Amino acid sequence: MESSNFIQDTEGDDKIFSVSEFITLLNIGLKKAKAKIIGEVGKVDIGPTGHVYFSLWDENGQGIINCIIWKSRYAIYGVELKEGAKIISYGYPEIYPPKGTFSFIAETIELAGEGALKKEYDRLKEKLSKEGVFAENRKKPIPKYPQKIGVITSRQGAVIADFLNNIGRFGFKIKMIDSRVEGQSAVEDLLLSIKTFKKQDIDVLVIIRGGGSMESMMPFNNEMLVRELVDFPVPVIAGIGHHKDEPLVALAADISVSTPTAAANLLNESWQQAIFLLERSERAIIDCYSKQLSMAGNSISQSIGRIFEIGNLIIGKYKKAENSLRVSLQNFKNSIKNVKIGLRDSQNQYLSRFKASLLTINQLILHSERVVLFNDPERQLRLGYAIAAIDGKIIRKTTDVSIGKKVDIKVIDGIIESKVINVNEAPCAKSAGYLERNSSVAEYPPSLLATGSELRKGYSPRLHPCGETAGYSAKENKKNPSPGKELQPSLFRSKNKNA
Repeated sequence: MESSNFIQDTEGDDKIFSVSEFITLLNIGLKKAKAKIIGEVGKVDIGPTGHVYFSLWDENGQGIINCIIWKSRYAIYGVELKEGAKIISYGYPEIYPPKGTFSFIAETIELAGEGALKKEYDRLKEKLSKEGVFAENRKKPIPKYPQKIGVITSRQGAVIADFLNNIGRFGFKIKMIDSRVEGQSAVEDLLLSIKTFKKQDIDVLVIIRGGGSMESMMPFNNEMLVRELVDFPVPVIAGIGHHKDEPLVALAADISVSTPTAAANLLNESWQQAIFLLERSERAIIDCYSKQLSMAGNSISQSIGRIFEIGNLIIGKYKKAENSLRVSLQNFKNSIKNVKIGLRDSQNQYLSRFKASLLTINQLILHSERVVLFNDPERQLRLGYAIAAIDGKIIRKTTDVSIGKKVDIKVIDGIIESKVINVNEAPCAKSAGYLERNSSVAEYPPSLLATGSELRKGYSPRLHPCGETAGYSAKENKKNPSPGKELQPSLFRSKNKNA
């Protein structure tokens, strides 16, 4: 597109070109003049970038041209350029603008002449054989039942038709890549096709073409192509003609056949064998089934007679068992009736005992209720007693308290908070205790004192016993109480003004 625009821009007699523009115009035209040229190789130079610079000249010395082949293409075709070698090169002419030199850009190169081709074929074959490329132990076996087939060939011609006409209808999934298969320019197509199939999910790769001369088979004697096939991940079948000098690709392939038809038959072989085995197995199954059916008929006839014989025996035993069962059922009914009578008598007896036990339990519950009610601390509070405690612990004796401790005195309608200002452990004599009550002193009469047993239970005294009432006066006279004596009422200081 750019070249056509450039040509349109340069049209007109008045157009003045720069040198580079004129060379560009010439190169556009020259690139269309592609041709094959034959000649002997002159001087050969390999540049620092790997590109190869050489000259071609006529045998009669009447013409010479400088040629260039780029590094990548030189590696593809596998032809070693040596001085004096006769080659055929395909390409186009070009002028190099910086120097104004005229060169032939070679796109392909191949040896010319049957003798040179044969010599190169033998040299490469010997080299690859020494490396073990053609060794049988390296080759991969074809899968037992291949289905996914990759095919590389030319869409033109009868080769693909022969292959497809002979491939069986066994559910093959065939992928084909159209490629040139003749001439040195086919090498690039074949390499690209192989690299494409490397990424595809196939079981077998098939490369096919018809027969031909050694010159037409040269693409299949390419070293790079051979090495690509050797490294291919699945087995390769080559059906490349039947020349006396078998192409190197065919020698390197896992299986080589002479024609595309033979390649198709090879893929059919395992499936045809499978069908044959299926048919044979089918016949064997039918024969076996017929034999078994006949044997089964005889067995059934024998079994029917035996069934009648055993059936009569079973019926006789059944009738005998039926009579025995009737007797057993009657005995069972009688046993159930007797059990019912016994259960009824036991039920009445257990019911009477249960009622008596229930009455006794009710009486015990009522008695326990009276005992619990009589011993309920709340009842003692209602009778006028109080419960004294320090930090939630009930005071049972004078050693449970200490001066300055706060005392909670629980009475029937609340709690009196007080503070211990004195502890008397004296014998039953007139002594006094005090409750701190907002800096005032309240004296409680002797009627507020409790008995000694209630003191031990933790009740705060309203009537402090002494003598006959408590049975002892103090720690000193617990063993020899002095009857008739009473402790004087204690004085308390209370924080509650209404105490």
